[in-house]
Amino acid sequence: MIRLHRILVTGGAGFIGANLVRMLLNHGYQVTVLDNLSTGQREYLTDFPIEFIQGDVLDVELVDRVVPGHEGIVHLAAQTGVPGSLVDPRRDCEINVIGTLNLLEACRQAMNKEISLSPFSVSPLPRFVFASSNAPLGRQPPPVTEEKAPLPISPYGASKLAGEGYCLAYHGSWGLGTVVLRFANVYGPYSAHKQSVIAQFFQDIPAGRSLTIDGDGQQTRDFIYADDLCRAILLALESDVAGEVFQIATGVETSIRELAAMVQEVTGGQVEVRHGPARRGDIRENYSAVGKVCAILGWEPSFALHSGLGLTWEWFRQSKGWR
Repeated sequence: MIRLHRILVTGGAGFIGANLVRMLLNHGYQVTVLDNLSTGQREYLTDFPIEFIQGDVLDVELVDRVVPGHEGIVHLAAQTGVPGSLVDPRRDCEINVIGTLNLLEACRQAMNKEISLSPFSVSPLPRFVFASSNAPLGRQPPPVTEEKAPLPISPYGASKLAGEGYCLAYHGSWGLGTVVLRFANVYGPYSAHKQSVIAQFFQDIPAGRSLTIDGDGQQTRDFIYADDLCRAILLALESDVAGEVFQIATGVETSIRELAAMVQEVTGGQVEVRHGPARRGDIRENYSAVGKVCAILGWEPSFALHSGLGLTWEWFRQSKGWR
């Protein structure tokens, strides 16, 4: 196991970042957060002993200044959904591809500088964990695995695939310690600002609004609780494995109709369920096999969907995130 000290989290004021920063601090790491606050919430990190830098991964000069001195980087900052990529594919590409390339280049430059100063250094480069998703796999039938050829059906999937490719190329060409994690559909605390289906349902029910399902509701997803996901990120940071892609999921397939019923059960709120048009670019069926990450990183999910939803609902209720 590699022992790191200083970790840079891009997008650290967002949903996953807010959960991850807490876990990193609990494990004794020094944490720097780089976030432009376009969607992140600074108040999620109030009073925590971190260095917070408000800025953008597209700002090359800023990235080049921030990266050196960090032994691990978790790259969460992104355009994070299919709908946004359909509205503005070029912007999606800039953020998800060029933003990732800027960080990788800063790592490479930092490595070259460290080697020139200390040519006998064994591991001068930061570990680099890249947040991807199942979107690059697109048309592959489930369960998706790391061995299946990516067939993206949305600009978002294409941009995440490009980011994965650059991470693997920087490992292959320069030995950077890159690991790609393909996240399933993540839910949990600090997601009030998200447009994800679970966050939306948890805001609609207490407001007395009907739950709107895109399409017929038979589309399936693999839902993973934030704490489980963050444990996978931590293991990837501390591992000496590099140049690999891992599916981070539960391996359980749940339809959106089933999810809506479970959310109502957890909250105790019964509201009308409506159906809207299906979303363009959405994958119809999606869940992952997680054998590779279990075998290599020793990770496995701990939270069943029903218990994770209960914890998430408790956070929404106590935080007044839905008001």
